[in-house]
Amino acid sequence: MSELVTGEAVALELRPAKLPSRALAVLLDLAVAVIAYIVVTIGVVAATASLDEAAQTALSIAMFVLLLVGGPIAVETLSHGRSLGKLACGLRVVRDDGGPIRFRHALVRGLIGVIEILMTLGVVAVIASLVSARGRRLGDVFAGTLVVRERVPLARTGIVPPPPPWLAGRFSGLDLSAVPDGLWLAIRQYLTRMQQLDPQVGWSMAEQLAADLVARTGTPAPQGVPPAAYLAAVLQERQAREARRAFSHGSFEGGAPSVSGAGAGAGGPGPYGPPVVPTAAAAAPPTSPYRAEGDRSSAPYDAVRQPAAPQDAPSDDRPSTGFAPPA
Repeated sequence: MSELVTGEAVALELRPAKLPSRALAVLLDLAVAVIAYIVVTIGVVAATASLDEAAQTALSIAMFVLLLVGGPIAVETLSHGRSLGKLACGLRVVRDDGGPIRFRHALVRGLIGVIEILMTLGVVAVIASLVSARGRRLGDVFAGTLVVRERVPLARTGIVPPPPPWLAGRFSGLDLSAVPDGLWLAIRQYLTRMQQLDPQVGWSMAEQLAADLVARTGTPAPQGVPPAAYLAAVLQERQAREARRAFSHGSFEGGAPSVSGAGAGAGGPGPYGPPVVPTAAAAAPPTSPYRAEGDRSSAPYDAVRQPAAPQDAPSDDRPSTGFAPPA
């Protein structure tokens, strides 16, 4: 998976393209460029038959540079990294930070591509892609770009579960400036895959990540908050701050987005349950934050299930008639 992280602490879901798909996209682009070059060359030669051999040679070189070099550069610039071959294979060229490429990126990729693709028949590009951890060729390295996959199966993408409603706005005063991007990425990857992990392993990972986060923020985690819920709430807090910076008119209050829907009202603790209250009898290791298969009585972040609040006893008093008894 891509290691790029945006300012909202969200790792890009696009994955770096593999060598076979990139090679197929390059072959399609070259086939289109060669066909256009042959057609234009035949037309130019027929139109300039009266010129001498030197002029025809100059025109051939100019068309070669224009169609096989300038054409791909113009297409990638105007389409923001999606040539015909990449569009057919579901690929796209992006910057190292995940943003769309500009003319200078496409220019560097195109000029170096003439050497490593056209002049060496793709041998240099293949070797560079195999050596690179993210499959980048020399043009991508010098231009600061990356070819990623746009069409990713939904089953392979992860969604971060939202934190419990009772944690909304609780970490609005937390200092997150010292938390590195690598830790944010690890937290997000854990939250998207925690349901697939072994319960004990997942709990240990959550505790370790929570300890690392506490060490970076300098503020201890609140007692009674499960580590997975703590991680999700802090991650949501950072996303809310970045969203407020980008959209100053956003409806964010108290450091986190307002919670609506079931479980957000004042009538109950919501689907995640109330916070864990530590007691003297809770010396044993906490239970798993995962639900057993088929168990719908607790949420992913619940650690200890509290006893239900006692129900009000039925009253035997008769309804009031509206008249006060005589004194």
